[in-house]
Amino acid sequence: MADIHLLATSGNGPAECRVALRSLLSILEREAQARDCEIEMAVSQEPDRHGPVSAIVTLRGTGASTLAADYCGSIRFIFKSKLRPGHKRQNWFVGVKRIELADTANETTTVNMNHIRFETLRAGGPGGQHQNTTDSAVRAIHVPTGITVMCRDERSQHRNKALAIRRLQAILLLLAERESQNAKTALFLANKELERGNEVKVFRL
Repeated sequence: MADIHLLATSGNGPAECRVALRSLLSILEREAQARDCEIEMAVSQEPDRHGPVSAIVTLRGTGASTLAADYCGSIRFIFKSKLRPGHKRQNWFVGVKRIELADTANETTTVNMNHIRFETLRAGGPGGQHQNTTDSAVRAIHVPTGITVMCRDERSQHRNKALAIRRLQAILLLLAERESQNAKTALFLANKELERGNEVKVFRL
């Protein structure tokens, strides 16, 4: 079963939206565990003390598709701001959208290979006896950022390694492009759009 990738973002919202996003990532971790899904998270580089601006969440397992569908859209968090006591606003929005990392990956490898550490492990999961009895799965760790991806889609360790590099590169590109206003428009849900949408989930903190 193919991995499902989600982009979770606080949009252009204030620091409280990053607090909300941090809470959402914790909620997704608990939900994934309850639904017997594996989950990996890659947060935007240099998140401040309030939380990340964005994160890429990878889900795999039989319940991954349903979990992703349940959370795609605008999500509203209701809480009083601890950052600005007395502030009247109590509704803070974050957004989740499904993405395809392959669409953003460049065919040419631009990531410094000296910055990647590889680990091999048994694939497990669907794929037949071959996957379960050989160390065909590959975990790639980008040492400078700590971003980690795991690939076991292919039966060949060599192919999984190549796929891991492409996915890691795609994640790094997505997270780096948040510096650009044009990329924000193209890749991230603006905060105003989040507020206008009908939220799919509401949480009180």
